Parts: sequence; C-alpha cells; structure tokens
Amino acid sequence: RIGSASSLSSAIINTRLQELVRLFKERTEKVKEKLIDSDVTSDDESPVASPAAAAVPAPGGELEGDKPLGDDHYCEMLCCTFKRRPWLEHLKSYQFPSSIDPLTNLMYVLWLFFVVMAWNWNCWLIPVRWAFPYQTPANIHYWLLVDYLCDLIYLLDILIFQTRLQFVKGGDIITDKKAMKENYLRSQRFKMDVLCLLPLDLLYFKVGVNPLLRFPRCLKYMAFFEFNNRLEAILTKAYIYRVIRTTAYLLYSLHVNSCLYYWASAYEGLGSTTWVYDGEGNSYIRCYYWAVKTLITIGGLPDPKTLFEIVFQLLNYFTGVFAFSVMIGQMRDVVGAATAGQTYYRSCMDSTIKYMNFYRIPRAVQNRVKTWYEYTWHSQGMLDESELLVQLPDKMRLDIAIDVNYNIVSKVALFQGCDRQMIFDMLKRLRSVVYLPNDYVCKKGEIGREMYIIQAGQVQVLGGPDGKSVLVTLKAGSVFGEISLLAAGGGNRRTANVVAHGFANLFILEKKDLNEILVHYPESQKLLRKKAKKMLRSNNKPKDEKGGPGDALVIPPKAETPKLFRAALAATGRMGGKGPLGRLRWRLRELQELQA
Repeated sequence: RIGSASSLSSAIINTRLQELVRLFKERTEKVKEKLIDSDVTSDDESPVASPAAAAVPAPGGELEGDKPLGDDHYCEMLCCTFKRRPWLEHLKSYQFPSSIDPLTNLMYVLWLFFVVMAWNWNCWLIPVRWAFPYQTPANIHYWLLVDYLCDLIYLLDILIFQTRLQFVKGGDIITDKKAMKENYLRSQRFKMDVLCLLPLDLLYFKVGVNPLLRFPRCLKYMAFFEFNNRLEAILTKAYIYRVIRTTAYLLYSLHVNSCLYYWASAYEGLGSTTWVYDGEGNSYIRCYYWAVKTLITIGGLPDPKTLFEIVFQLLNYFTGVFAFSVMIGQMRDVVGAATAGQTYYRSCMDSTIKYMNFYRIPRAVQNRVKTWYEYTWHSQGMLDESELLVQLPDKMRLDIAIDVNYNIVSKVALFQGCDRQMIFDMLKRLRSVVYLPNDYVCKKGEIGREMYIIQAGQVQVLGGPDGKSVLVTLKAGSVFGEISLLAAGGGNRRTANVVAHGFANLFILEKKDLNEILVHYPESQKLLRKKAKKMLRSNNKPKDEKGGPGDALVIPPKAETPKLFRAALAATGRMGGKGPLGRLRWRLRELQELQA
C-alpha cells in the first residue's frame, strides 16, 4: 500500500510539474514575441453580444417573434399547398405610387405596351378603313368600341401616368407631385398628347363616320419611341427586337402603299384599265402583292395608261427605292451592332495568327494561343473584362466587383478581420486570367508577386522527389500564394509547382496593388504583417518537431525548464532547504535519472 501511494503521489507531482513548466514557457514566448514585434496586438477576442439581448420584449410586452400573425390562406395545386393572400385583399391593399421612375419601373413599361398597342391600332387600321370597304353600317359599332377604348388609354396616360413621372433637375430627382405635373404641362410631350386627342369625332354627326378624322391619333409617336428605349434596356438580346422592329417598318410601308393603290384603283374605277385592281379575289392581299412588287422594284407590272396612273407609279418607284435603301441600311446597322463583339474577336484572333506566322512561332504554341482565344471568348463573351468596365464610374465598378468577387475574397484567412473598405478597394484591383490545361500557374523557386483566387476550374499542387506527384487539388473558391503578398527578405519564393488541371479561370491580385492600398489602412497593414509572420513561421517549422505516428516514446521528453525556475531550485539547493521547492528539486533529479 505504501508503494502504490508513493507512485500515485509521484504521478500527480509529475503532472503538475509539467503543467507549470508549460505555463511558464507560454508566458515567456508571448513576452519575447511582444518585445521583438511591436505591432503584435492582444489575442483577446472582442466580446460577443449576449444572446439575451435578442430576446428583449417589445413595448407591448410580447416578443417580436411571438406576435400573432394574420389568418393564413392556402392554395392547393396538384400535390402541393402554397401560402397566398386572397386576391381581393391584395387588390384592396394596393396603392398606386405617387411618383414613377420611368427608367426602372417595369409597371410603367407594361403600361407603355398598352399605349403602343392602341397607337398601332390607329396607325394600321385607319388607312385600311379609309381605303378598303371593310367598315360597313353593320359592323360600325365594333370599330367605334375599339376606337374609344384606345382613346380611353390615351386619356389615362395623360391624367395618371405622365403627371407622375420623375425627372432630374439640377442633379436632383424630383418626386414632388406639383413639380412633376408642371414639368409635364410645359413639355412638348403634353402638346402632342393634347393634339392627338382633338375631338374631331364630333364631325361624325355632319359628315358621317370618316376614319380620316381620327388621323391625329397617330401623333402619339413619342410613346412608341419611349417604349422602344425602355424595352431595349431590359432585354438581354435587344438586337432581336431591333430586327423585328425594322421588319415592321418595312411591312408598314408596304401596308400604306397597298391602301393607296386600292384608293387609286377605286378612283380610276375597278377593272377600268389593266393597271388598276380588277376587283377579284381578296382585295387587301392582291393590293399588298402589288405594293411589294412596286416598292421592291421586282418588275413585271402592267404599264400605266392614264396620266394619273403614270404619276402615281413614278411616285411609287421613287418612294420604293428610297424606303427600301433606308430599310436595308438600318438592317445592316442592327445586324452589325449585334455581331460587333464577334467581329472584334475575329479581328484580334486574325491579327495574332498573322503575327505568329510572321515570326514563325511553333505550331504547338499557335494551337495553344488559338485554344485560349476560343475558350476565353466562349466562357466570358469577351477577351478582357476590364475593357467593359473602364467607362463606368468608380462606384459602379465597385458595386459590380462586390457582387462578383466579395464572397470569395471575404473567405481568405489572410484578410479576415481587415478593414471592410480595404477589401472593397482590393476587389477593384483583381484581374481575371484564363489558364489552359497543364499550364504552370507558378513554379517552385520563383519570386511570388501575386495571390491567386480560383473562380472556376481546378489547379493541382505538385511535389515529391520528381516534382510531379499531386499533393493536393484546389477547387473553385480556394486561395493560394497569399503569403507572397506580404513576405519580405527572400521569404516570398514559391515552395511548389501549381498546374492548371483543365481550364481554370483565376483572379490575380498583384503585390504592388496591395501595397498601394495598405498605405491608406495602417491598422490593416499591421494585422496582415502579423498574420503573414505566423503563416511563415508555421510553414518553416521542421517536420521533426511535429513527429510522426512511428516516433512515439515510452516516456515523453521533458519540457525545458524555464531559467527563472531553475535559478530558484538552485538557490534552494545551496541553502539546503527542505520545503516544497526542495522536494520538487529532488523529484526533478529523479526524473532526469529515469529518462537517462
């Protein structure tokens, strides 16, 4: 029993001694580090908000999360149940906006669509009803119903929408109701809107229902051009709409010409000569066919007989040549604008190939250059992203950079805890680069001047005796080379080869760009310097210190005794003390003999 008790007390004393030595050693290391580097700050973490603060009751005495909600309404569809509000309640709670942003409000674009539909009704059908005998006393009420519905849309546009449009004055966005109304009343748009609603329909009682009296309704062309601008701004492929619109211009010119041809035929008398319409078949289709052959100058038309027919045909030919040439030129501009990027890409690639052929670059290098051009263009839609953003203001470039890159950069351990504005400035300096399969991103031993962030693809870190063994594969969102940004004194050499595994799109931050940013953020500079030193110290530790699974000792080596503690033990030995320090000194000597 005496032997087991003594061994138990020895084990307890040994454990306490090792704990005491460890604490002394940690304190010594901290004091030493603080003396060497004055930028090192305290390791204490900032206090965390108490979770009880989130549970403060509302003034009414209930927690916000415990407030009773309104009655839930559900809609069953197939196998699922969806929560929704009753449409009647939603309609009652809807409030029409007091001001409308004409540039970004989609509801205003939708309203312009209805206005343009009403305008197209007048532009296309007024000539048809005037020239062709399609408007009869039997169906006149249907025509008038749609006419006055279009007039109602015009009137609502004037009274409700146009008087609520925001405008810019002196750099400020004006949203005051009175100012918006006065701005509309002084504009040219108001004069044209009033002119297009002239009540010439009152003359119906005197001259009958003549569609030409509604011709002023076609003067609301400003709404049509505004709708085009707003729609092109929200479409991803606006050139398709431009092609459709240009085609509609051509069809409308043919439509008007066919109406004029039927009117001329009726004036001369249907079937009176070989040149006029003979009154057989569908009148609109036959006249439209004649208008196509005339305006496009296909030929094969009967010769005009009378002076009226000759003059009409000459005017048709002159108008057709002019209109058709204008349409062809506009169509060429639309298609050219749609393929401008592709033309630029082909031009750059052809110039590069011509340059490589002139200097007789090896075929393998030429193929890799061509592959880079093709992949970069198809993956990004452009060769250099910076060219797209160079025309934008600095604030807009920052907003785009935050949306694209902030989630990746904020996860970099080196930059965690730094000033948020410094991160924003750094985002604008990131440069996108595409690497081909088996391209070396960086090589072992070279000076590191950049940090890499993987946006898409994978890279492999190579090592081993032959330098070809894959140590690790880094995927999208990974970061490497960050220590090279802050290392100095020869500590910024690459320690391994990094190769692109497949196509890889990387963001690059150069060292000189980071140094220019850190000049304005001294606190972040101190923090980054501290983190870089810790990373370098952990990377440069010899592997023997960490040991391995096969290096386990039966008795672990004794930690080094602090100098202050050894001095106290030596003084106790010289004094022949028999207190606690004397017993500790005797126990330490036993441990040393046992380890030996």
